[in-house]
Amino acid sequence: MLPRRSPLPRLALGCALGATLMAGSVHADPSDLPALIEAAQQEGRVDSVGMPDSWANWKDTWHDLKTEYGLEHMDTDMSSAEEVAKFKAEGENATADIGDVGFAFGPIAVEQGVTQPYKPSTWDEIPEWAKDEEGHWMLGYTGTIAFMINKELVPEDQRPDAFADLSEGDYKVSAGAVGQASQANNAVLAAAYANGGSEADLAPGFEVFAELARQGRLSLAEPSIANLEKGEIEVALMWDFNALNYRDQIDPDAFEVVIPADASVTSGYATIINRHAVHPNAAKLTREFILSDQGQLNLAEGYARPIRAEHLEMPDEIAARLLPNEQYANARPIQDFAAWEQSARELPRQWQSQVLIHQQ
Repeated sequence: MLPRRSPLPRLALGCALGATLMAGSVHADPSDLPALIEAAQQEGRVDSVGMPDSWANWKDTWHDLKTEYGLEHMDTDMSSAEEVAKFKAEGENATADIGDVGFAFGPIAVEQGVTQPYKPSTWDEIPEWAKDEEGHWMLGYTGTIAFMINKELVPEDQRPDAFADLSEGDYKVSAGAVGQASQANNAVLAAAYANGGSEADLAPGFEVFAELARQGRLSLAEPSIANLEKGEIEVALMWDFNALNYRDQIDPDAFEVVIPADASVTSGYATIINRHAVHPNAAKLTREFILSDQGQLNLAEGYARPIRAEHLEMPDEIAARLLPNEQYANARPIQDFAAWEQSARELPRQWQSQVLIHQQ
């Protein structure tokens, strides 16, 4: 663990928070930092969804917000689709202030009218492709789909290095809740990439999992840390940051984490602030912190690649825990965002009709 540092006042943030007490998409301004902190402290807490302690090291962010600003916190873990649906269903009776959703779900949340904008002080250091122009959502970090292999359950000569290997072997493969969770959805997209598909054509990816289903080798178990620890998962498709984190938490020697050599997808997760947040200033302070230097390093300690990585000094002890860069040679980011957004909407129905129909 790195030594803790005072997050906002002492780190070079691009310095501060912004006119967050006013409505609208206002770019953060240093002079408003004290007012935002005071308002957030008066609210006293921030409630999140989809930001559990074990995911991308959120625990250190919640610890820092408590230590530095006295903000209490509670998270309810759920998928990206469930987060947006919750914001929509609760409306003005909101019980959550902020969420973390997969890339494709940011625009969906805006379309559903459940978000409010806030541009943090580091806005200019966030790539254009990784943020909504009005500040309704922005990626905090990226991840790449990887194989997490239980070496005690999968013989060495069967351990997959690529999607092309999955059709051979006796092990079961778990992708998680396709159609609901961004991690699982991107696993399908990565499989499509590996077999000549694209954001607009997921059929080659569905066929990978349909073949597993026909063989009786598609596991419907969720690749959670609890299921991995219990030995219920043999091979899981997961974000690299989750796989590396879970590996080290459970037993570094019992698991192997590999980026598929034929292809994978690099995507990310974005914060959304509830339009009807009970603690709106605490939510904005939370986003500001997440995009600060210390917040970004917290994510890196959780094996996630910070969206502002090129503007950070990455400690050697963090960099040493990550996978070698050469493993990412055939991983690529989403190119056709509109097509992927549409495909993600159709995934629940297509997963059922093209994959689960073959489940034995």
